[in-house]
Amino acid sequence: MAEELTPDAAAPEHWPSNYFNYFTEIEEHFQRARGTSLFLLSPLDWALIETWKNSGIPLDAVLRGIDVAFEKWKTSRRRMQQVNSLAYCAQAVMHEAQIMLNATPERPPGGAVEAPFSATELGQYLANNAEALRQTRRESFLEMAAILDAMAAQSAEWLFKLEELEQRLTAMEDKLLALARSEQSEEDLFQARRDLDSYLRPYRGKMTADQLSMLEKQFLDRRLFEKLALPRLSLFYMH
Repeated sequence: MAEELTPDAAAPEHWPSNYFNYFTEIEEHFQRARGTSLFLLSPLDWALIETWKNSGIPLDAVLRGIDVAFEKWKTSRRRMQQVNSLAYCAQAVMHEAQIMLNATPERPPGGAVEAPFSATELGQYLANNAEALRQTRRESFLEMAAILDAMAAQSAEWLFKLEELEQRLTAMEDKLLALARSEQSEEDLFQARRDLDSYLRPYRGKMTADQLSMLEKQFLDRRLFEKLALPRLSLFYMH
């Protein structure tokens, strides 16, 4: 059974701020460790990364966990079996996160996060998301599209308030998700859960109940966003 890291222990205030290229850093590191850049992460893999991000697991802990898991794989009898999911590294990632938590790392002065993008790129990202919401032709999303347009027009100012911007975008994304759930049919939910079960079956004995619950939620949420062609608003999805 995987070592459990409680949500309180992994809360963001205990960790240095994560980079906004959290997803791509992990994807590329896993591909390098696996030895192929052509391997595509599965919906479960992306949901797992999002679970780590939302739990405040530092990027360094994830990258170290991937390395540790592959070192163990290289010396195991299962080396002939290729690692086909990031979930193989889940236990090692949580162990590395616990080690970092026990070391009580300090936050950077002022908690500032350096943006890996320009004001122009930020403005384009916000404007593109606004247009994507308008393309859904849903009246309930038009107000959010207008807010995103206003943010895009002030991207130069927001570049120096990224923490606040991320909080606002996350709140908007939560509202967007709530509206999307209200349109989900029982058949849609059944199909999504059936797919989820097929992905999770090999890993159920390797994660705690809390970890599985969080992973299931992220998987179903991502599936819903994709089905309705809704944009992800968080800055973590810029790359």
